Amino acid sequence: MSLSSLFNIAGTGMSAQNTRLNTVASNIANADTVSSSVDQTYRARHPVFATMLNGAQGAGGGSLFEDQGQAGVGVQVTGIVEDQSELQARYEPNHPAADKDGYVYYPNVNVVEEMADMISASRAFQTNAEIMNTAKQMMQKVLTLGQ
Repeated sequence: MSLSSLFNIAGTGMSAQNTRLNTVASNIANADTVSSSVDQTYRARHPVFATMLNGAQGAGGGSLFEDQGQAGVGVQVTGIVEDQSELQARYEPNHPAADKDGYVYYPNVNVVEEMADMISASRAFQTNAEIMNTAKQMMQKVLTLGQ
């Protein structure tokens, strides 16, 4: 694995965390929306990540995945899934969006969990940015070795 491939790996990590932050923002923005039916109510969304693997080109590369014959080359978002946990039904007969039985349906978004997820995604994004900065500094040091 070359030093320059670190930029690609960290870049895929930053892109994945950006997707995660976008889904968190969407969940928080819709946390207080209401609906008169279960089918029309917003459901929390979560990204699904997968490791991108590349077959090892040579033996003895020292990779963490060496025993599997593959090396990690980043992360990809394979999709965004809806949370299937139960929605919150509240009896509010005077609400304009109430159904015929007086119930209003709220999304299954837990704002506290979303905030924790947002902090985690933000830290992971910052870590990947720091990896890029460190790799850049290392490459600059290599360039000055011949001077």
